Amino acid sequence: MARILIAEDEDSLRRFVARALVMDGHEIVEAGDGAEALDHLLESSFDLLLSDIRMPVMDGIALATASAEHRPSMPILLMTGYAQQRERAEPLMRIVVDVVPKPFSLPDIRQAVADALTKQAA
Repeated sequence: MARILIAEDEDSLRRFVARALVMDGHEIVEAGDGAEALDHLLESSFDLLLSDIRMPVMDGIALATASAEHRPSMPILLMTGYAQQRERAEPLMRIVVDVVPKPFSLPDIRQAVADALTKQAA
């Protein structure tokens, strides 16, 4: 399966998503903010970045931009609970597979990850 980096500052949500994706057979690395996630990306390779947009230290927009520079073939899937944050991601849609609105159900996020990984393989 895939090696996925999850960048989410809300611990409970990050753990919830990580557990679900582990159940799908994926290897998960967790980061509590964008700067920590970028450190992981620079040290190792991943098949997918799943990131919240609104985070402290480095937000998901800055993380997606930096990720695309360092790992241009890695798909990026963003999450947000704020409509205006989704609008901020619009210019990045050439590098971002999708923006998943919060709150989402477990099947929703699992499907979004599966779709992003399928697009990468195609």
